Amino acid sequence: MNHTRLATVGEAIAALSAYDPTTPLRVATRPGYPMHHHLAQVVCTPDDAEGDGTPPTDPPVVWLGVGEQIGHLPASAADALGWAR
Repeated sequence: MNHTRLATVGEAIAALSAYDPTTPLRVATRPGYPMHHHLAQVVCTPDDAEGDGTPPTDPPVVWLGVGEQIGHLPASAADALGWAR
């Protein structure tokens, strides 16, 4: 089980490079009960944010946006993530 925090785009790319690029990609969330979602968007702020023409001063951050909820997270995925059910 991997408990690494992926803090940069490079770390996410490195972590994903071990898998077949045609493998479906999902986001697992654990509010009160584990669910899974499609990954919908990848954006970067402040670059992708609508602005007033003022040059950005904040450092860039890449955001992964969740999309449609698919359903309950399979038990095998919850177990792999180390989430108690």
